Amino acid sequence: MKELAPVILFTYNRPWHTQQVLHALQQNVLSEQSKLFVFSDGAKNPDDEVLVRKTRDILTQTKGFKEVTIIERPINFGLADNIINGVTSIIEEYGKVIVLEDDLITAPTFLTFMNNALSLYEDVDEVAHIHSFCYSGLDLPDTFLIKWVGSLGWATWSNSWKLFNADGTKLLAEIKNKKLSRTFDFDGKYPYTRMLKRQVEGKNNSWAIRWNASLFLNNKLSLNTGKSLVHNIGFDGSGENSGTQNFYNMSLYEGNLDLIIPDEIKENAEARKQFENFYKRTNSFSAKAKRRLQRMAKGDFS
Repeated sequence: MKELAPVILFTYNRPWHTQQVLHALQQNVLSEQSKLFVFSDGAKNPDDEVLVRKTRDILTQTKGFKEVTIIERPINFGLADNIINGVTSIIEEYGKVIVLEDDLITAPTFLTFMNNALSLYEDVDEVAHIHSFCYSGLDLPDTFLIKWVGSLGWATWSNSWKLFNADGTKLLAEIKNKKLSRTFDFDGKYPYTRMLKRQVEGKNNSWAIRWNASLFLNNKLSLNTGKSLVHNIGFDGSGENSGTQNFYNMSLYEGNLDLIIPDEIKENAEARKQFENFYKRTNSFSAKAKRRLQRMAKGDFS
């Protein structure tokens, strides 16, 4: 294995979640050999100042890593700018990064897998992203290639990150001009184009949809795991974009995954089809209405 990639953790105002994330990461085999960079965003209003301070108190006590560097934002950057700025600053120095947010519990094998994948695929130009989360109920190999970018426990290289275009307007125009919306949306089964349009309109501030579109338009692939090495604990209404449902709250896989480079570097057609079917099942009007009624029955009217 080559030099380990630094781990970047983005935090805001969730001290309990942050503590759980750090504890799980400390259980990773490679934690004591890994550098950890934590970007702690500043409070956006006086009500958040106490929670931000409590989160930072936890961060200052963090041990179990080769080095711990805490970057305390003096103002509120917001999730998107915090991640874009943070990843850019670290990847320029180290050439590769592993990225987590403050609601992702990792399996003990997470760092090992991500570092091995970064090393194995470093010179595979077609692959620009690594993602360690997979939807439940899919029958997929341990790893597969897909033209899609997920943001729940991911990694990339500096050459790939240079493809990131923060200008959603230009990304959206190119997708439309090339008539790629239906493909980008998994044969129309999930509204990724709409998500990008909403970002352009200022109705969301997603960095991930822009990262997804950037690699899609550059015809890049992601190496995905067929089982999740991360478990999201943020679907409790505490996060900036997480909401209050546990739709993506999949179980954590703690085994070892086979990691190989396939004979042909191309998108796994079966994986794409399974994603389309998953989105068709879960993103229909009736499926969304059912989930909303279930949340309301529990007193969640978000």
